[in-house]
Formats: sequence, structure tokens, C-alpha cells
Amino acid sequence: MVFKINIADKTGKTFKIESEAEELIDKELHEKVQGIDISPELKGYEFEITGASDNAGFASKKDVPGIGLSKVLLTYGKYMAKKPKREGKKQIGKNRPKGLRLRKTVRGKVISLAITQINLKIIKEGHKKLQEIFPEQNQPKAKAEEAPKAE
Repeated sequence: MVFKINIADKTGKTFKIESEAEELIDKELHEKVQGIDISPELKGYEFEITGASDNAGFASKKDVPGIGLSKVLLTYGKYMAKKPKREGKKQIGKNRPKGLRLRKTVRGKVISLAITQINLKIIKEGHKKLQEIFPEQNQPKAKAEEAPKAE
């Protein structure tokens, strides 16, 4: 199983890799992972698993045990980003509807074969910087060139 792994740098830059890291299976959210378990290039790095999601887009929640899907009663926040429909242009404190709770589907905190994306945070840096390991991702995005106007 190939995982899409997003590594967040302290500067805010995210590096994306795809890896068949079987060592990540059966790890839980907020556990520490050695970089060499993901890729030999990441030797010396230490990461923390901050989040994960499956192919259907269901996020992993640290309060839900196991690997399966579960319906959880949530208040407005991280796992419930969809804004509810309201009548008119009434503003309710910081766009948070008072008393709103919905039952949403989330995935358990254990990483399994159903997970496709894993988010990591750097705890300890290795010998090489991530910009040196992934030079193709270090390039700034080029602006789209304007096409010549047809007359």
C-alpha cells in the first residue's frame, strides 16, 4: 500500500512524498516515527503523526479507538468544517452556530491499509535539510505565461 505522506516543516513548507512504509501500519496518531522507516533519505529525522485520512476523505480522530469508521457526535470545529445553512445574513459569534452538534463519520486513530494520506510534523531534524533531499519541491511556483491574444 502506497501512502501519500505530507511532511510539515517549521517554516510552513510542506514536502510531499509517496512511500510504501509498512512500519507506519498499526501506529497511532501523535506517535513518534523514525525517518528511516519512511525513506532511507530521511535518516536522522524524527516525526510525529499529526493526522491521516482514507481514500473517501474521512479524517482520523485521536479520540476514536481502532481502525474502523465510526459515527461521532461533534460540535462545530476541526472535524466539522461544513457551515450549516442559516436564514438571512445573521452573524452568530465567529460563524459558530450556538448549540450545533452533528453526527459525522470519522476513522479511528490507528493507521491501517485503509489510510491513504498521512500528515507528519518534524520533531528532530536529520543531517540534511529537506530542501536538499527534495530539490524539485523547493522551486517557487512559476506564474502562468499569458497566451498571445488572437485578433
